[in-house]
Amino acid sequence: MRVYISVDMEGVAGVAHEDQTDPTDPRHAAEYARSCRLMTGEANAAIEGALAAGATAVCVSDSHWLMRNLIADELHEAAELISGSPRLYSMVEGIDGGFDVAMFIGYHARAGTRNAIIDHTYTDRVYEVRVNGTPFGEVGLNAALAGAFGVPVSLVSGDRALATEVRELLGEQVETVVVKEPLGRYAARSVAPAIARRRIHDGAKRALSHHHAPFTVTLPVTVSVDFARSHMAEMAALVPGSRRTAGRTVEYSHDDYREAFKAWRAMYNLAGSE
Repeated sequence: MRVYISVDMEGVAGVAHEDQTDPTDPRHAAEYARSCRLMTGEANAAIEGALAAGATAVCVSDSHWLMRNLIADELHEAAELISGSPRLYSMVEGIDGGFDVAMFIGYHARAGTRNAIIDHTYTDRVYEVRVNGTPFGEVGLNAALAGAFGVPVSLVSGDRALATEVRELLGEQVETVVVKEPLGRYAARSVAPAIARRRIHDGAKRALSHHHAPFTVTLPVTVSVDFARSHMAEMAALVPGSRRTAGRTVEYSHDDYREAFKAWRAMYNLAGSE
């Protein structure tokens, strides 16, 4: 069994504020370094749980911010590591490598979710993303890409708001591991990191003990993006084949979700240009 693990930081136990996740601001270097260790610990827990369930190969994708957060010499030796950016498939780079199942560790709820730790969808330039009219966050966008390659998501970990989002979108069959209770966007009641790791380890074992179906979207697919500012939509609309449907909204349709995903990536990156 070949297991793919995408690891973000905002959903990790002990992380409650953006300052703890920012690799670019030297004022918060100590907090960020601590978060990297916590993130690596949860990644290892998922790896160890997968191995205990019979995984024969594990690949870990560092999926937060600049994607250079996981501490390589502290990562379990059984796993390969994908790090650095930019990447064609971003948070799920490498998902096209013939994996049997995927896990999303340390993830967070989509932008606009009430009482969710550091809620956003890829970037703060995005107000909302809809796929065929349904709001998607990073879980949905990435799970659908995994599904386009025939890879099901078996486990997702993060806060309580994320677990609710996962069940509503992906279904009850996906194992959810809650490591903290959100008290607001920048406040949480978190279990100890050691407890979080045990929960993730055990959740990974349970997740791999039964069959999961890939999450797929109806084709042709339309991805609609509401941006935070109108000028962001102006730039995003430069993507060939896109349509600007409102002041802040740009849409893109295709009969292949993989192409729509790449267009989505181009749109939100262009939205950051002046």
